[in-house]
Amino acid sequence: MINIAFPQMGDYYVPANYLLSHIFKANVIKAPKITSKTIELGTKNSPEFICTPFKYTLGTMIECLDKKANILIQMGGGCRYGYYANLQEKILQDLGYEFKMINLVTKGDTNFRRINKLFKQIDPKYSKLKTIYYGFISLKMVKYMDKIDDYIRQNIGFEQKKGSFENLKAEMLIKFSKVKSYIELKKLYNKYLKRFKNIKTHKPDKPLKIGIIGELYTLMEPFSNYYLEKQLAQNNIEIKRFTNVHYLLFEKSKKLKKYLKNNEYVKYNMGADASDNINHCKYLCENGYDGIIHIKSSFCTPEIGAMPIINKIASKYEVPILFFSFDSATSETGIKTRLEAFYDMLEMRKRN
Repeated sequence: MINIAFPQMGDYYVPANYLLSHIFKANVIKAPKITSKTIELGTKNSPEFICTPFKYTLGTMIECLDKKANILIQMGGGCRYGYYANLQEKILQDLGYEFKMINLVTKGDTNFRRINKLFKQIDPKYSKLKTIYYGFISLKMVKYMDKIDDYIRQNIGFEQKKGSFENLKAEMLIKFSKVKSYIELKKLYNKYLKRFKNIKTHKPDKPLKIGIIGELYTLMEPFSNYYLEKQLAQNNIEIKRFTNVHYLLFEKSKKLKKYLKNNEYVKYNMGADASDNINHCKYLCENGYDGIIHIKSSFCTPEIGAMPIINKIASKYEVPILFFSFDSATSETGIKTRLEAFYDMLEMRKRN
């Protein structure tokens, strides 16, 4: 029996599960939610000075292998994380696990011919047509999820009945996971977008607005940033976040070329999300945001290089910025304390 598993990131396991379960005759094992146990497993078996996403995903893989997974799917990034699948595979083999590692993206590059060969390793009889069809639906699902999330970030901090947005989103994801066609998916999206807009909110004309930028994994996996967005929303704040899967797949490459031509602060790609975040910082400063939060995992080299430039831009526009670096030993209490102080300072500035 083929048992496929992959490290999850936020709610994106829904379209990933949907795709894999429809194109392979296999059991797709849902990775358990990240817990302190996951972090402990990942940290214990990782090199000390390696970035946090490596440790979190390694810990998740160990938990999946313990649930009898025999094929692991990994997707590298546009930084050194793009090379981590090979190292993770070697570590897991040294721990005595028997499995096949399928790395769909290396060095930030997606090659569909290569992916076709990798899929044949999973199931030699898999159908390309089914993959194209269900791949299309899965990508549309990602797009719709990201659009809904953008709306939620702008409004969840002002809901009159606590839990309204979260409960409706959980219901929506269950419905999305069971669709049989793109038409059905689109109808569900329109239906739920209307329902989200009908949730009663009490939003002032000029609420506090904070933009969040940084390294993609730490941004998109809530556990890795201690549910920072949720904590901000509890203080009646409108949130802006640029990075999501749809943006990374379909928008980033084109926009980055445009940024680098017209940005006085950076003229070349610094790797991963660094150049992107410099431009996003400038956008937030020029579009009336009250504050910026930059988050990254420890030892994230591209973001370390971008931080002085981001700080320079924020200082020029006199927009307060808060930097967070997360690792397996980060104190949640310390994060909350700094967030509260940042929020109090922004509110005071707004009043004055």
